[in-house]
Amino acid sequence: MTRTRPGALVLLAGIGAVAAFLLQLGLGALGYSKLVPQLSLSVTLAVIAVVVVALAVPIRRATRSTVKRRVDPFYATRVVLIAKASSITGSLLAGGAAGVLVELLVRPVSASSSVWSAVAMLVAALLLLAAGLVAESLCTVPPDDDERHPPGTAAS
Repeated sequence: MTRTRPGALVLLAGIGAVAAFLLQLGLGALGYSKLVPQLSLSVTLAVIAVVVVALAVPIRRATRSTVKRRVDPFYATRVVLIAKASSITGSLLAGGAAGVLVELLVRPVSASSSVWSAVAMLVAALLLLAAGLVAESLCTVPPDDDERHPPGTAAS
């Protein structure tokens, strides 16, 4: 599995921002109520971010400690997939929160509670994105001695 590319995350954030901005404008034009992120969403995203990193820490400890322990490959694979999904979801949600925030700020009448809810969602989504990337890096396995020194070269 390859590491999550920053370009893909930026692209997803841009897609999320444009989609959320256009959705808000469309809802307003049709006379429907606009989306306002709830504070509970921000809290949930922050809790998920903490859980994702907490799941990756045992893998890091097992692979980097002086006493090497066996890591369950299925557990490690699941944690890496959760980390990757968290970074992608965090990127999309951060873009969406940014799109909602921009739409709220360009409105002639602003509701300050809605703006703060959008800011809280943006911060929590960025936290989820960062937690996914950190967990992904915690799950990388150090190279074996054979990989560090190609055949025919002396190990120093």
